[in-house]
Amino acid sequence: MLAFTRSVGLVGINAFQVDVEVDLTRGLPTFTIVGLPDNAVKESRERVQAAIGNTGFSLPSKKLTINLAPAGRKKEGAAFDLPIAVGLLAASGFIPIERAARYAYLAELALDGTLRPVKGVLPMAAGLQVQGIDGFIVPSSNAGEAAIASPVPVFPADNLEQVSLFLQGLGNLKEAEETDLVQNMELNVADFSEVKGQQQAKRALEIAAAGGHNVLMIGPPGSGKTMLAARLPGILPPMSREEAVETTKVHSVAGLLPEGQALVTNRPFRAPHHTVSTPGLAGGGSNPRPGEVSLAHNGVLFLDEFPEFKRGALEVMRQPMESGMVIISRSSASVELPARFMLVAAMNPCPCGYLTHPAKSCNCTASQVQRYLGKISGPLLDRIDIHLEVLPVPRNELSEPRLSGETSNVIRERVTAAREIQRKRFQSVVGVHCNAHMTSTLTRSHCALDSSGRKLLDTAAARFGLSARGYYRTLRVARTVADLESSSSVNSSHIAEAVQYRALEKDYWV
Repeated sequence: MLAFTRSVGLVGINAFQVDVEVDLTRGLPTFTIVGLPDNAVKESRERVQAAIGNTGFSLPSKKLTINLAPAGRKKEGAAFDLPIAVGLLAASGFIPIERAARYAYLAELALDGTLRPVKGVLPMAAGLQVQGIDGFIVPSSNAGEAAIASPVPVFPADNLEQVSLFLQGLGNLKEAEETDLVQNMELNVADFSEVKGQQQAKRALEIAAAGGHNVLMIGPPGSGKTMLAARLPGILPPMSREEAVETTKVHSVAGLLPEGQALVTNRPFRAPHHTVSTPGLAGGGSNPRPGEVSLAHNGVLFLDEFPEFKRGALEVMRQPMESGMVIISRSSASVELPARFMLVAAMNPCPCGYLTHPAKSCNCTASQVQRYLGKISGPLLDRIDIHLEVLPVPRNELSEPRLSGETSNVIRERVTAAREIQRKRFQSVVGVHCNAHMTSTLTRSHCALDSSGRKLLDTAAARFGLSARGYYRTLRVARTVADLESSSSVNSSHIAEAVQYRALEKDYWV
């Protein structure tokens, strides 16, 4: 007897429908799975048979063949356990074949029939084809995630027995309801008020957070670069629903969603160690998985000790920093992963670190300094909007209470107000959420300058040798400065502040 169920597979974060065909025929008792299954799918034979037996059913001693179509696409993971089990029960006559075929299924099975959660449920649910499907049956712990994006009703279940009774018409599964999930959870991060002095650095990070701009901080050890970066999450604006769903897709595929959390509600802050590999940073694998640049999508990627990262690993960021996308090509498939992140990098000015220290002397030679700085290529440096020199705070200021400055909440209010201006500005533009995402056409449209502003920018571009990319990035920073002041136009004062954040490139990389 032939039975038919449905499921979903993934390539990167893109879903495709999988038809699970189950055939029971006379012959020697065997259990065969075809359709390019990986080892986890092949091992479902033992899990499914044990789960069915421990649920109270007895499969006939026949030849069992499972086909996962389309046969030419690789199937990975244990999520096909439940559709295979339901197909076997339907083919064996325990469940109506027609009813089993009206639902899509996704779950790993424990040996006792319990439904275990799986990765990637949100993008899988978003990729469901509505035609011929009445609902989506998933583990209870994945129900909230599935309900966010599923075009059909989602029915959570705890075990195979509940699913079988529901399909037999002898039990009921309560439909999962999506709640208001896009509410930022309280951030447990250090506050900007704890940073003494460093007013220019705080101002630069506020501009970066308001416009989504990339930042490079250069300074001696102990000057506060890492301390400032660690407090950046406290001033980031809340994500829109569209951004939250995009971010959750990546984290769901990577298996990083905390148990019971259906949606990533705070902007990601990723800080990989400088020993990270190129695939670890950009993503990769035989079935490509997200790397750090994708896990930081719509958030921050913090790279401390910037020159210590492998040159090849850093260079792979150049393309996603421009396009907001990582393209990973393999012989079996080419996968696009989102990677619209805000880069925050920190580095010393020289190998010993004390080249710009006001009290300690540097013992590096000129060639050592240039070799160290040369680890950061010109094209990568050109993609960083704000270059910031961070010098140590004088000792007499470290214990001065009045130098603490504003709290993160106060700064965040200004940042959120500026982002709201940008949201309204780009509400009709797909994929653009802030000033840093503007194309050249959008930049020219929204950053029109008067004669004095244009003259100032042209003079700075000639003095600092700005490329066309650097020219437009400076304009976008100026647009953000104007947004923080609620100014509808970009004037020369905004240009002047934006230009000062490009001066270090000429001072260090001569």
